[in-house]
Amino acid sequence: MLNISGLKEGIVLDHIEAGKSLDIYYNLGLDQLDCQIAIIKNAKSSKMGKKDIIKIEGGLNRIDLDILGFIDHTITVNIIRDNAIIEKKALSLPRKITNVIRCKNPRCITSIEQGLPHIFQLSDEENEIYRCMYCEEKYSR
Repeated sequence: MLNISGLKEGIVLDHIEAGKSLDIYYNLGLDQLDCQIAIIKNAKSSKMGKKDIIKIEGGLNRIDLDILGFIDHTITVNIIRDNAIIEKKALSLPRKITNVIRCKNPRCITSIEQGLPHIFQLSDEENEIYRCMYCEEKYSR
C-alpha cells in the first residue's frame, strides 16, 4: 500500500471524483506555486469507491474556493495545522465566476474585446446553470 506522509500545515482537498485531480490542479493554478503538492489518484474510498486527493503545503490563501466550488462543490477542504485537521470547509456553487469558463457565443463582446474577463453568474442553482454576464449565454454541465 502506498503511504503519503501527513502535512504539518496546509490544505487537503478530499473526496475529489476519481480522475478529476489534474483538472483541479491546473484550474487552481497549483502548477504556478512553489510549494510541495501531492496528488493521489484513485485512492480507495468506502464512500466513493475510488477518489482523488490533493495535499497542498501552506495556507488557505493558496487556493480560490470559488473556482474549486464551481469545479466540484462536493469536495471537502481540510485545513491542517500541527499535523491535525483544525477545520473542514464545505463548498458551494459560487454566485459569480471569472475567467474559469469562456463564453461560446460568437456575438458576445468577449469574442471581440480580447482583454475582457469572462464573467458568469449563477442563474439556476438547482440545475447548476451559469449565464454570461454580457450576453446571457447559458453554460451548464
